Amino acid sequence: MLVGEAVGRALAQLGVRQAFGVVGSGNFHVTNALADGGTRFVATRHEGGAATMADAYARMSGEVAAVTVHQGCGLTNALTGIAEAAKSRTPLLVLAAEATVPGSNFFVDQPSLASAVGAATVRVASAETALGDVARAYALARHERRTVVVNLPLDVQGLPVDDGAHVRPVAAPAPPPPPDVTELAALLASARRPVLIAGRGARHARAELLALADACGALVATSAVAKGLFHGSPWSLDVSGGFASPLAASLITGADVVVGFGCALNMWTLRHGRLIGPSARVAQVDVDADAIGRHQAVEVGVAGDSAVVASALTVALDGPRPGYRDDELRTRLAAQVRWRDVAYDDWGGGGRIDPRTLTIALDDLLPDERVVAVDSGNFMGYPSMFLSVPDEHGFCFTQAFQSIGLGLATAIGAALARPDRLPVAALGDGGALMAAAELDTARRLGLPMVVVVYNDDAYGAEVHHFAGGEPLDAVTFPDTDIAAVGAGYGFDAVTVRSPADLGGVRSWLDGDRGRPLLVDAKVAAPRGAWWLEEAFRGH
Repeated sequence: MLVGEAVGRALAQLGVRQAFGVVGSGNFHVTNALADGGTRFVATRHEGGAATMADAYARMSGEVAAVTVHQGCGLTNALTGIAEAAKSRTPLLVLAAEATVPGSNFFVDQPSLASAVGAATVRVASAETALGDVARAYALARHERRTVVVNLPLDVQGLPVDDGAHVRPVAAPAPPPPPDVTELAALLASARRPVLIAGRGARHARAELLALADACGALVATSAVAKGLFHGSPWSLDVSGGFASPLAASLITGADVVVGFGCALNMWTLRHGRLIGPSARVAQVDVDADAIGRHQAVEVGVAGDSAVVASALTVALDGPRPGYRDDELRTRLAAQVRWRDVAYDDWGGGGRIDPRTLTIALDDLLPDERVVAVDSGNFMGYPSMFLSVPDEHGFCFTQAFQSIGLGLATAIGAALARPDRLPVAALGDGGALMAAAELDTARRLGLPMVVVVYNDDAYGAEVHHFAGGEPLDAVTFPDTDIAAVGAGYGFDAVTVRSPADLGGVRSWLDGDRGRPLLVDAKVAAPRGAWWLEEAFRGH
């Protein structure tokens, strides 16, 4: 067996069940070996889409996923998706063939490229070390939640491996001793209006955080990426930050103690710090000690796992306490905390539908068991906040790098991780057209997917950012029939200009869903979305 084949088989044995990629000569053998070892491989139309599909699959499944790319240009094509995964601490392996001869047209400094976007790197150095190298890379991805570029030099891939060699998994490191929670427990014990905000690093800690919230009488919220974590709790504020509803923002600002669990407490989650009231005391819990206080000054910091720390705090508090909670507030939350319950003047008319009206109607039409993926742009707050999701596995938000064009691939990866749910991709027209090649991947996979394009014929964020009289020709476009584009890729398609046009969505939902559905929604956008106006205050 040669190194390329041995690496693919070893990774399948270690636990890589899903891979994505575009196959060229340099990654042909490793990809086939992965598939022969039992890994499902999905051939995408672009390496950038492959990287984001793998990222989304890993987020929604909790597994280490893989993306395989050709040397040089295959890796550079995938870099935006790799950067998003690295910034999000996604456990992902990028199997990159590597040309190591500087005279090769395919030669680039691949380790430096990986480092530049925040990914770790491991090189398969020889036939003798190959299996140990990939075991180390897999352990780094799994145990430290890192995105790892595994460089596979072309000359090394062709070397023979000892027939008796076997891959040996690298054991997980021993858990650290329980952290001291005395100071944080005292802070929560003194709180009259506590709020707990959970982020990406606390998505595994729902039960522990809800028990702690009961013990101290806290309201609970999430960062955008953890949306759905507290779905069903009567004390949930949904998402904190720029997406927060008026009632949620008011209650967070009124808190006297705010504790972030696995949450960066950055400008998006705290509205550039304005959600922290003048007398509020702030604490932060994170497995990464260096993350504590990085974006927001904190009074108390605890380095530790969110679930472990929350459990220890619940024991220390020996609650329950009323805290922020009473019957009147419970009633207000039930009636007012959702954005769809906030009154608005409808922008619809003249062949355009208000994006709020559109999304509320879709929320009512689509089944509750859904997984929603959202691209970036002016429109993104509407599907993020007006579409409900059943839990933290119902929302996949690849926005750490804020690149448009990732939403469709995100939905495909999430759909494969959660085949029990209806996948919903919410895209702007810019991101949809940027990623249109992956419509073929969705159709080819037979995914019963709904792709909703919020089509304002513009890069809407830029239109509203630079709306002070400057020329906008570079960010506005003639009308594009995106429904026809979808139909060309084999989608069922419907154009929506008013609520009456949504009957086509109902017909598709009631049918056999044999082909994916694309909804070309011609949305009104007379002004920037509320969350965009909030974000621009920090620019």
